[in-house]
Amino acid sequence: MAAANSPRQKMINLMYLVFIAMMALNMGKEVLSAFGLMNEKLQAANQRYESTNEAAFAELERKEQEKPDEYKEALEKSRRVRELSNEYYAYLGELKEKVMSQTVNKTDYQIMDQSDFLDGMFFKTEGLKPEGQKFLDNINNYRNELVSLLGSKDDELKAIIEERFSTGTNNRVKNRDGNELGWVQYNYEGFPYIAAVTKFSQIQSDVRQTEQDFYKAMLGEKMKDELSMKHYTTLLEQSRGAYYTNQEFDGAIVLGRKDNSTKPKKVELTLDGRPLSDSQVEVVEGKIKLKVSTGNIGEHKIAGTLYYEQDGVETPVEVSQTFTTIPRPNEAVISADKMNVVYRGVVNPMTISMPGVPDSQVTASAPGLSRKSGPNYIMKPNAGSAEVNIVVTGTFDGQKFSSSKKFRVKDIPKPEGAILRTTGAVKLGKSNVLAGELTVMFNDFDFDLTTRVNSFRILVPGQPSVVVQGNRVSASAAAAAAVNRAKKGDIIQISEIRYSVSGYSGTPKPATPVSIEIL
Repeated sequence: MAAANSPRQKMINLMYLVFIAMMALNMGKEVLSAFGLMNEKLQAANQRYESTNEAAFAELERKEQEKPDEYKEALEKSRRVRELSNEYYAYLGELKEKVMSQTVNKTDYQIMDQSDFLDGMFFKTEGLKPEGQKFLDNINNYRNELVSLLGSKDDELKAIIEERFSTGTNNRVKNRDGNELGWVQYNYEGFPYIAAVTKFSQIQSDVRQTEQDFYKAMLGEKMKDELSMKHYTTLLEQSRGAYYTNQEFDGAIVLGRKDNSTKPKKVELTLDGRPLSDSQVEVVEGKIKLKVSTGNIGEHKIAGTLYYEQDGVETPVEVSQTFTTIPRPNEAVISADKMNVVYRGVVNPMTISMPGVPDSQVTASAPGLSRKSGPNYIMKPNAGSAEVNIVVTGTFDGQKFSSSKKFRVKDIPKPEGAILRTTGAVKLGKSNVLAGELTVMFNDFDFDLTTRVNSFRILVPGQPSVVVQGNRVSASAAAAAAVNRAKKGDIIQISEIRYSVSGYSGTPKPATPVSIEIL
C-alpha cells in the first residue's frame, strides 16, 4: 500500500488541478471567440450570396421575356424558391436577434456562454415547446417544398438539399455514445448563445447556397435543353419529290432544328407560284406547318424566304422544296385511341381511316364494332372473346382496297378499395372512419369509369364482423357502434366490397380490402 502524500505533495497536486481548470476555462473562452468569428464570416458570405442570387434571378427573368415558352415554368419555380428562401431566412434572422438580445455587448463572444434563454424557448421537460416544434417544422417544410419543385432530371440537387437540411430519421439522431436524441435537442440544447447563433447563420448560408444552386439548375437545364439534340430531327433532302423504279436516289440526310425558340419573324412562301396567306401557314415548335391542299396528281413546288432575327438583324433563309401528289392508297390506319388493346364490357373509342380515302368511302366491320360519325367508332367486344379482327375496306376510283388488324381483348383490371380516396393501409380517426365514403379505384386505367360501392364487411378487433349496406360505415348502426368501441392502434379491416360499374356489362373483379389503423 502506498504511503500517504505529504502536505507539500498535496499542495502541488492541488496546484496542478487549478492549472488544468484554468486552461480549460481559457480554452472554452477561445472556442466561444472562434464561434463568433465564424458567425461574422458566415454573415458576410450570406450578403455575397444575396447579390449573386439577385443577378441569377434577374437573368432568369430576362430569359423568360425573350423566350416565354421555354422559361416560363423555370421562372415560376424560381419565384417560389425565392419566396420560400426569403421567408425561412427572415425567420432564422429573427431567432438570432432574440438570442443576441440577451447580451449587451454583441461582439464580446467570450461572455456568450449561457444557454438558458434558447433552452427555455425551445425545450420542456420532455420534448419540444411550440417554438421548438416550429423551428423543426420550418426546416422540414423548406426542404420538402424545394424537393417537390425539382423534376426527375434534378436527382443530384435533390440529394444535396435533403442532406443540407436533414433532420435525421424521423427527426432523431444518435450521439457519440449511440444514444438516440431528438434532432433539435442534439444540435441546440445546452449550447452557448454564440454557438446557437452561428448554427442559425450556417442554416441561412445553406438557404442562400441552395437558392443559388436552384437558379443555376434552372438556367443550366434550360440552356442545355436549348442545345440538346432532342430539338433536332433528321430531314430527307432530295432533288425531287418522287422517284421512278430503279432510278438512282440522290437524297441526303440532314439535321433540322424544331423547337419553340426557332421561330421565324416573317414567312413569305408560295405554292406553285401562288403566295400563301397567313391562314395557310402555322409555326409549331420551329416547324412551318402548311395548311394547303395537295392539289392534282403530280409535282408541286414550295418556294420563298423565311426571316429569322439573329442579334437584332433579320437573316433570310431561302426555301425551295418539292412534293408529289400520288393516287391510290393501299392500306388502312387503325389505332385504339387509348391503348393497344380493347376491354370487354366497356365502350372502347376507336378512330379508323384510310389515307387518301374520304371517311364516307371507308367501312369497318368486326363483332361489337359500330360507327358513331366520320372516322369515329366504338368497340364493345363480345363476352368470352380473346381477340377481335377489324376489317377495313376503302373505295377509291371505283376500286376497293381492304386491310385488317387484330386487337387483344382483356377484362378491366381489379380495383382497389379506398376510404377517403386512399387505398391500402391508412390511418384515420374514428370520425373519419364513420363519415368517410368507401369507393373503389381503378389505378393506372385510362378509362373513366363511374362506380358505386353497394355493401361491404367491416371487422373491428374483438368484435363480430358487420355487413354494411351502403358506402359509409355510418350507414349501419351496428358498424358505427363497433367503430366507436375501437381503441387507438386497433386495425379495422374492410373487405368483401361489393360495387357496381355504370355501363359495364361484365362481372366486376373483387376489390382489394382496406386496412385502417385507429388514431
